[in-house]
Amino acid sequence: MILITYTAIFFFIALAAKQIGNFFSRLGLPYITGYLFAGMLASPFVLALLPKEATTELRYIDELSLAIIAFVAGSELYLTEIRSRLKSIAWVTGGVVMVALLLLGGALLILTQFISFTAGLPLASRIAVAILGSTVLLALSPASTIAVIKEVRAKGSFTQTVLGVTVSMDVIIIVFFAVAVAVASALINATGFDGLFVVALLVDLGAAVVVGLAVGKLLEAVLSSALGRWPKIGVVLLVGYAIFAAAYWVADYTHTSFPIEIHAEPLLAAMIAGFYITNYTRHREEFADLLHDIGPAIYVAFFTLTGVAIKLDILWATLPIAIALFLTRVLAIGIGSFVGGRAAGETPQMQRYAWMGLITQAGIALGLAREAAVEFPSLGDSFATMIISVVVLNEIFGPMFLKAALKRAGEVHLPQAAVADEQRDVVIFGIEPQSLALVQQLQRHNWQVTLVDTDAEQVQELNGTAVARHHLPQLGAADLRTLITPSTDAVVTMLANDEHNQQVCEAAYEQGVGRIVVRLNGMNHAERFAEFGALIMDQTSAMVALLEQAVRATRSAALLLHQDTGREFVQITISNQDVDGRLVRDLRLPSDVLLLHVMRHGQAIAPNGYTQLRLKDEVTLLGKPESLEEVTLKLGY
Repeated sequence: MILITYTAIFFFIALAAKQIGNFFSRLGLPYITGYLFAGMLASPFVLALLPKEATTELRYIDELSLAIIAFVAGSELYLTEIRSRLKSIAWVTGGVVMVALLLLGGALLILTQFISFTAGLPLASRIAVAILGSTVLLALSPASTIAVIKEVRAKGSFTQTVLGVTVSMDVIIIVFFAVAVAVASALINATGFDGLFVVALLVDLGAAVVVGLAVGKLLEAVLSSALGRWPKIGVVLLVGYAIFAAAYWVADYTHTSFPIEIHAEPLLAAMIAGFYITNYTRHREEFADLLHDIGPAIYVAFFTLTGVAIKLDILWATLPIAIALFLTRVLAIGIGSFVGGRAAGETPQMQRYAWMGLITQAGIALGLAREAAVEFPSLGDSFATMIISVVVLNEIFGPMFLKAALKRAGEVHLPQAAVADEQRDVVIFGIEPQSLALVQQLQRHNWQVTLVDTDAEQVQELNGTAVARHHLPQLGAADLRTLITPSTDAVVTMLANDEHNQQVCEAAYEQGVGRIVVRLNGMNHAERFAEFGALIMDQTSAMVALLEQAVRATRSAALLLHQDTGREFVQITISNQDVDGRLVRDLRLPSDVLLLHVMRHGQAIAPNGYTQLRLKDEVTLLGKPESLEEVTLKLGY
């Protein structure tokens, strides 16, 4: 009954936390800061909406949340996407881990003499705190990093390396945490580091791997079943909770029945399960969709409950310690990423700025802190509170550093910072109502449009508008070459004279323009334009074809007429080097995006999962506008 009461109270606190998080976001602060703040308001130290023992009773919410967070961490490590940057990722990750563990561990060991809840502990226990704290503080935040990358439309080698390091670090830190818990337990309990300790450690890690693979197989079977979406979500949550429940039961049972205690780290097991589903099954996309649906509620619940557990008196007392650890962490990451980048032969840009993309922390760090508090009751929530105060600083300042790094790396693609060679350029010949309407549609999709006409009066009528225009009295070859260049993406000619239209198409063909569209005034000379590879638009036949499409396939006609505002078509040129040679099935496209067509060297390809994409391929996709924008950033422009 008490559990039900606490759960009901917490449910309403979480609803309020969601709104507070939205408010913090509008102020430019991270959502999780708002969730933590709401939890602190509800804690026994402020409004006392929940008593002190509530966090223990509500531990199942922590366990559910941590399992999902670990599933997400594992699923983010998609080998196909990081393979091309594996060397740089490995060196930078290794450099950061080695340097930061030493610097953070040393700093923490010194600071434990001044922290209220560790000052009186023996040296062995303070070393244990330093090992645990330095390990937890090395965790990063793939979710926050991805959010910033999407916000500023970043893409490029710097972006891919930073994201790869972020994901890899979380995987490594979860493994290191399992080792750190074993070492800290031996130090605090004074059991020593004999052969039995090594055996126990290897058994713990092996058990986590076995459990993770077993859970992955179980989830694969569930995803393969005919269950609906919500039953599958329910099973994923149940399995996540079961991982933690089973791990604690095994630890208790082996502690009383065997010479060694087996502790299969549940976070590591869940992460391995997510990694297995993503890399070795055909359910990668469905699993990602389920986690995406679960995620928002999970993050609200986890961070709010974490806020409730924060001891505000310890938080205030350890604030100077938190600032010192924050600065030490930044310094350590800076040195480690520089050393790693230099060893990998990375560019000076990567060596200088990589550290700025590796500051953000969130779910995994808080989860490990909470796990440490449960594993070591003598440290308890005081340890978690100290770590949380550092995490909050990293979560506030981390996104700011990351944005600055992406800008300095020149990989931000906001409208005001668009890169010239990745912006679509189209030259439209003929100024009239239809061409002006076309300009508006193309500009809505960020095309750079230039209007051209042989009539000076038509050009002058556009004075005072923001449309680029050009008067071309004669359609000479030299004049056309000044407007149509090899970098022009498309040419549309809608002139009243088909002879003039032919001159424009010929000039575009000679300059290698891949998209040539002509609106003919009559079909008498249509064969002339076919040799230029032009798409011929005749108003009568086009209307008939559209009417036929409307009868035979109403929804596709609605898409073409922009009457279905939820979806649209887009054609993308593959320009991302890391996509070259990749199979369609390995792209991890959003679930609402379909790849319909591939054009390569003038040859049409009907794509399937095993179609290899190449640079300069023209791919046609269908999906929601925001998803298509995400895919454009991934593939090219």
